[in-house]
Amino acid sequence: MSSSNGHVSELGAFLKARRTELGPAEVGLPDAAGRRRVKGLRREEVASLASISPDYYTRLEQGRRQASAPVLDTLARVLRLDEGERAYLFELSGRDAARPRRRTSQKVQPQLRRLLNDLSTTPAVVLGRRTDILAWNAMAASLFTDFAQIPEKNRNFVRLVFREPAIRALYADWEWAARMTLAQLRMEAVRDPKDPRLAELVGELSLQDPDFRRWWGTHRVAAQRSGTKVLNHPVVGPLTLDWSFLTSTDDPDQQLITLTAEPGTTSHDGLRVLASLTVASADRPAGDR
Repeated sequence: MSSSNGHVSELGAFLKARRTELGPAEVGLPDAAGRRRVKGLRREEVASLASISPDYYTRLEQGRRQASAPVLDTLARVLRLDEGERAYLFELSGRDAARPRRRTSQKVQPQLRRLLNDLSTTPAVVLGRRTDILAWNAMAASLFTDFAQIPEKNRNFVRLVFREPAIRALYADWEWAARMTLAQLRMEAVRDPKDPRLAELVGELSLQDPDFRRWWGTHRVAAQRSGTKVLNHPVVGPLTLDWSFLTSTDDPDQQLITLTAEPGTTSHDGLRVLASLTVASADRPAGDR
């Protein structure tokens, strides 16, 4: 599939125009006042937010690279494009602007599976659409719960936060954690409002949990890429863990979430103890669908 030279040139100009209209604060990036030489976002900042390489994004702006539909969809979200602008972006790229139906069952990406297996001392999970839990490692099971014992159709992080007593008790401030998790689910609803499984999940939790029903009605949204969880683990005690996620380049709807602690802290020591207990308890493989 090819674009005319005019379309290629316009695509680069369009991307540049949109990123120069966005300030760092609008996308959750630090803004060092007076130190920026360019207006708006830098190329490397857009690339980071879209989970693509700076070189890849630079070649897109320069008309030297064709973007796939998933990458275009991610860029549309990063650049805060409305529906008309998104359609225009796809048209310039010679792609069908119709949103993929995304109804097929997700399977964890092989590279994420390998990475999970290598993280022997770091709790990690792979989340898919609707915060479905696609895969996890042994440390994540030791930290949160044995996901393998939960029916596959119920392996959803939002559902567990609201409906699983052990997960509820794990959070030092459950209400804050639940509100943030729900706000991230609201972002999923914005991105794919016609997803029947998401509608089913929201309807089910609205009926089962009054807190979910009340907070869902506030329409709060969040799209965090990192944060901190404060947990009260029943075995190793209090843990303050920093979490961050890595988005799969092959499937932007899959995200690897890792939890780590600052070296030298009691939380770091607690994770080391948890890791030793995990190894001692069983040499079991990571789970997945």
